[in-house]
Amino acid sequence: MNSFAPAPPPSALPFPQRADDLYSRVFDAILEQRIDAASRFTEESLAQMFSARRSDIRGVLTQLSHQQIIVLRANHRPRVAALDSEQTRQMLHARRLTEITLVRLACQRSGLQDLQPLQALIDSERQCTARGPAIRLSWEFHLRLAEIAGNAPLAHFLGSLVPLTSLAIAQFEVELEGYCVWKKHQAILEAVERRDAGMAERLLGRHLDYLEETLLNAGPTFSENRVAG
Repeated sequence: MNSFAPAPPPSALPFPQRADDLYSRVFDAILEQRIDAASRFTEESLAQMFSARRSDIRGVLTQLSHQQIIVLRANHRPRVAALDSEQTRQMLHARRLTEITLVRLACQRSGLQDLQPLQALIDSERQCTARGPAIRLSWEFHLRLAEIAGNAPLAHFLGSLVPLTSLAIAQFEVELEGYCVWKKHQAILEAVERRDAGMAERLLGRHLDYLEETLLNAGPTFSENRVAG
Protein backbone atom coordinates (compact mmCIF):
# COMPACT_ATOMS: atom_id res chain seq x y z
CA MET A 1 0.00 0.00 0.00
CA ASN A 2 1.06 3.60 -0.13
CA SER A 3 3.48 4.92 2.53
CA PHE A 4 2.20 6.38 5.78
CA ALA A 5 3.11 9.95 4.78
CA PRO A 6 0.69 12.67 5.97
CA ALA A 7 -2.25 13.11 3.60
CA PRO A 8 -4.79 15.89 3.28
CA PRO A 9 -8.04 15.39 5.20
CA PRO A 10 -11.24 15.51 3.11
CA SER A 11 -11.84 19.15 4.01
CA ALA A 12 -8.46 20.08 2.52
CA LEU A 13 -9.49 18.85 -0.92
CA PRO A 14 -12.57 20.84 -1.90
CA PHE A 15 -14.87 19.27 -4.49
CA PRO A 16 -18.09 20.59 -5.98
CA GLN A 17 -21.20 19.33 -4.20
CA ARG A 18 -21.86 16.70 -6.86
CA ALA A 19 -18.34 15.30 -6.49
CA ASP A 20 -18.64 15.36 -2.69
CA ASP A 21 -21.71 13.15 -3.01
CA LEU A 22 -19.90 10.84 -5.44
CA TYR A 23 -16.93 10.61 -3.07
CA SER A 24 -19.24 9.54 -0.24
CA ARG A 25 -20.96 6.94 -2.41
CA VAL A 26 -17.69 5.41 -3.60
CA PHE A 27 -16.17 5.38 -0.11
CA ASP A 28 -19.37 3.88 1.33
CA ALA A 29 -19.13 1.09 -1.27
CA ILE A 30 -15.56 0.41 -0.09
CA LEU A 31 -16.58 0.44 3.57
CA GLU A 32 -19.46 -1.93 2.82
CA GLN A 33 -17.00 -4.22 0.97
CA ARG A 34 -18.93 -3.95 -2.27
CA ILE A 35 -15.56 -2.80 -3.59
CA ASP A 36 -12.62 -4.40 -1.76
CA ALA A 37 -8.93 -5.14 -2.17
CA ALA A 38 -9.71 -8.14 -4.39
CA SER A 39 -12.06 -6.20 -6.67
CA ARG A 40 -11.10 -5.66 -10.31
CA PHE A 41 -12.29 -2.28 -11.53
CA THR A 42 -11.46 0.61 -13.84
CA GLU A 43 -12.54 4.23 -14.09
CA GLU A 44 -15.03 3.14 -16.73
CA SER A 45 -16.58 0.34 -14.66
CA LEU A 46 -16.94 2.67 -11.66
CA ALA A 47 -18.45 5.36 -13.87
CA GLN A 48 -21.08 2.86 -14.97
CA MET A 49 -21.61 1.57 -11.42
CA PHE A 50 -22.22 5.07 -10.01
CA SER A 51 -23.77 6.67 -13.12
CA ALA A 52 -21.01 9.26 -13.17
CA ARG A 53 -18.54 10.77 -15.62
CA ARG A 54 -15.09 9.21 -15.84
CA SER A 55 -13.49 12.57 -15.04
CA ASP A 56 -15.49 12.75 -11.80
CA ILE A 57 -14.54 9.18 -10.89
CA ARG A 58 -10.90 10.03 -11.60
CA GLY A 59 -11.11 12.97 -9.19
CA VAL A 60 -12.60 10.79 -6.45
CA LEU A 61 -9.95 8.09 -6.96
CA THR A 62 -7.25 10.76 -6.73
CA GLN A 63 -8.71 12.02 -3.45
CA LEU A 64 -8.91 8.48 -2.08
CA SER A 65 -5.30 7.84 -3.12
CA HIS A 66 -4.21 10.91 -1.12
CA GLN A 67 -5.98 9.28 1.85
CA GLN A 68 -4.16 5.99 1.07
CA ILE A 69 -7.47 4.20 0.53
CA ILE A 70 -6.87 3.65 -3.20
CA VAL A 71 -3.53 2.71 -4.76
CA LEU A 72 -2.88 4.35 -8.13
CA ARG A 73 0.04 3.19 -10.28
CA ALA A 74 0.85 4.00 -13.89
CA ASN A 75 -0.29 1.31 -16.33
CA HIS A 76 -2.13 -0.60 -13.60
CA ARG A 77 -5.76 -0.76 -12.58
CA PRO A 78 -6.61 1.24 -9.47
CA ARG A 79 -7.09 -0.96 -6.43
CA VAL A 80 -8.23 -0.66 -2.84
CA ALA A 81 -5.32 -0.69 -0.38
CA ALA A 82 -5.01 -3.91 1.64
CA LEU A 83 -4.11 -3.34 5.28
CA ASP A 84 -2.35 -6.00 7.32
CA SER A 85 -2.19 -6.30 11.11
CA GLU A 86 1.22 -4.63 11.49
CA GLN A 87 0.25 -1.64 9.35
CA THR A 88 -2.94 -1.35 11.38
CA ARG A 89 -1.03 -1.49 14.68
CA GLN A 90 1.34 1.28 13.55
CA MET A 91 -1.52 3.41 12.28
CA LEU A 92 -3.47 3.07 15.54
CA HIS A 93 -0.39 3.94 17.61
CA ALA A 94 0.19 7.11 15.58
CA ARG A 95 -3.48 7.98 15.81
CA ARG A 96 -3.50 7.61 19.60
CA LEU A 97 -0.50 9.92 20.07
CA THR A 98 -2.04 12.51 17.77
CA GLU A 99 -5.68 12.44 18.82
CA ILE A 100 -5.08 12.48 22.59
CA THR A 101 -3.22 15.77 22.13
CA LEU A 102 -5.95 17.15 19.88
CA VAL A 103 -8.79 16.37 22.28
CA ARG A 104 -6.88 18.10 25.09
CA LEU A 105 -6.45 21.19 22.90
CA ALA A 106 -10.12 21.05 21.91
CA CYS A 107 -11.12 21.26 25.57
CA GLN A 108 -9.13 24.49 25.87
CA ARG A 109 -10.59 26.15 22.78
CA SER A 110 -14.09 24.83 22.19
CA GLY A 111 -17.24 26.94 22.40
CA LEU A 112 -20.91 26.09 21.98
CA GLN A 113 -20.87 27.20 18.34
CA ASP A 114 -17.97 24.80 17.64
CA LEU A 115 -19.76 21.86 19.23
CA GLN A 116 -23.16 22.15 17.56
CA PRO A 117 -21.99 20.55 14.27
CA LEU A 118 -20.49 17.68 16.29
CA GLN A 119 -23.79 17.09 18.05
CA ALA A 120 -25.51 17.03 14.65
CA LEU A 121 -23.04 14.36 13.48
CA ILE A 122 -23.72 12.24 16.56
CA ASP A 123 -27.46 12.55 15.95
CA SER A 124 -26.90 11.33 12.38
CA GLU A 125 -24.76 8.43 13.66
CA ARG A 126 -27.52 7.37 16.06
CA GLN A 127 -30.08 7.26 13.26
CA CYS A 128 -27.84 5.61 10.65
CA THR A 129 -28.44 1.92 9.94
CA ALA A 130 -26.30 1.34 6.82
CA ARG A 131 -22.78 0.09 7.65
CA GLY A 132 -20.81 2.20 5.16
CA PRO A 133 -22.32 5.60 6.04
CA ALA A 134 -22.20 4.73 9.76
CA ILE A 135 -18.44 4.10 9.62
CA ARG A 136 -17.89 7.28 7.58
CA LEU A 137 -19.96 9.41 9.97
CA SER A 138 -17.89 8.05 12.83
CA TRP A 139 -14.60 9.22 11.36
CA GLU A 140 -16.12 12.55 10.37
CA PHE A 141 -16.80 13.13 14.08
CA HIS A 142 -13.14 12.64 14.93
CA LEU A 143 -11.95 14.93 12.13
CA ARG A 144 -14.40 17.69 13.09
CA LEU A 145 -13.27 17.43 16.71
CA ALA A 146 -9.65 17.75 15.55
CA GLU A 147 -10.47 20.96 13.67
CA ILE A 148 -11.70 22.56 16.91
CA ALA A 149 -8.29 21.99 18.52
CA GLY A 150 -6.77 24.76 16.43
CA ASN A 151 -3.59 22.90 15.44
CA ALA A 152 -3.70 22.52 11.67
CA PRO A 153 -0.61 20.27 11.26
CA LEU A 154 -1.88 17.76 13.85
CA ALA A 155 -5.41 17.83 12.41
CA HIS A 156 -3.93 17.36 8.94
CA PHE A 157 -1.96 14.32 10.10
CA LEU A 158 -4.99 12.82 11.83
CA GLY A 159 -6.85 13.25 8.54
CA SER A 160 -4.45 10.71 7.02
CA LEU A 161 -5.06 8.17 9.79
CA VAL A 162 -8.79 8.17 10.52
CA PRO A 163 -9.93 7.05 7.03
CA LEU A 164 -7.42 4.18 7.30
CA THR A 165 -9.04 3.13 10.58
CA SER A 166 -12.37 3.02 8.77
CA LEU A 167 -10.82 0.91 6.01
CA ALA A 168 -9.41 -1.52 8.61
CA ILE A 169 -12.82 -1.82 10.30
CA ALA A 170 -14.33 -2.69 6.92
CA GLN A 171 -11.60 -5.09 5.76
CA PHE A 172 -11.32 -6.90 9.10
CA GLU A 173 -15.13 -7.19 9.14
CA VAL A 174 -15.34 -5.77 12.66
CA GLU A 175 -18.87 -5.49 14.02
CA LEU A 176 -19.35 -2.33 16.08
CA GLU A 177 -23.15 -2.26 16.23
CA GLY A 178 -23.32 -3.55 19.81
CA TYR A 179 -20.58 -1.17 20.89
CA CYS A 180 -22.80 1.90 20.26
CA VAL A 181 -20.09 4.15 18.86
CA TRP A 182 -22.36 7.19 18.95
CA LYS A 183 -22.69 6.86 22.74
CA LYS A 184 -18.91 6.93 23.12
CA HIS A 185 -18.77 10.02 20.93
CA GLN A 186 -21.55 11.65 22.95
CA ALA A 187 -19.62 11.12 26.19
CA ILE A 188 -16.44 12.57 24.66
CA LEU A 189 -18.35 15.58 23.34
CA GLU A 190 -19.92 16.26 26.74
CA ALA A 191 -16.48 16.14 28.40
CA VAL A 192 -15.14 18.61 25.83
CA GLU A 193 -18.15 20.86 26.41
CA ARG A 194 -17.35 20.86 30.15
CA ARG A 195 -13.69 21.53 29.29
CA ASP A 196 -12.80 18.44 31.31
CA ALA A 197 -9.61 17.51 29.48
CA GLY A 198 -8.75 14.63 31.82
CA MET A 199 -12.10 12.94 31.29
CA ALA A 200 -12.06 13.59 27.53
CA GLU A 201 -8.61 11.98 27.25
CA ARG A 202 -9.67 8.95 29.31
CA LEU A 203 -12.85 8.43 27.28
CA LEU A 204 -11.00 8.78 23.98
CA GLY A 205 -8.27 6.44 25.23
CA ARG A 206 -10.82 3.76 26.12
CA HIS A 207 -12.49 4.21 22.73
CA LEU A 208 -9.15 3.74 20.94
CA ASP A 209 -8.28 0.80 23.24
CA TYR A 210 -11.44 -0.96 22.12
CA LEU A 211 -10.74 -0.31 18.44
CA GLU A 212 -7.16 -1.52 18.76
CA GLU A 213 -8.05 -4.70 20.65
CA THR A 214 -10.90 -5.51 18.27
CA LEU A 215 -8.98 -4.82 15.07
CA LEU A 216 -5.76 -6.57 16.06
CA ASN A 217 -7.65 -9.67 17.17
CA ALA A 218 -9.36 -9.80 13.79
CA GLY A 219 -7.92 -10.00 10.31
CA PRO A 220 -8.70 -8.79 6.79
CA THR A 221 -11.15 -10.73 4.63
CA PHE A 222 -11.29 -10.25 0.88
CA SER A 223 -13.39 -11.80 -1.85
CA GLU A 224 -11.77 -13.59 -4.76
CA ASN A 225 -11.69 -11.81 -8.13
CA ARG A 226 -14.65 -9.56 -7.42
CA VAL A 227 -15.49 -7.23 -10.29
CA ALA A 228 -16.93 -3.84 -9.38
CA GLY A 229 -19.53 -2.66 -11.82
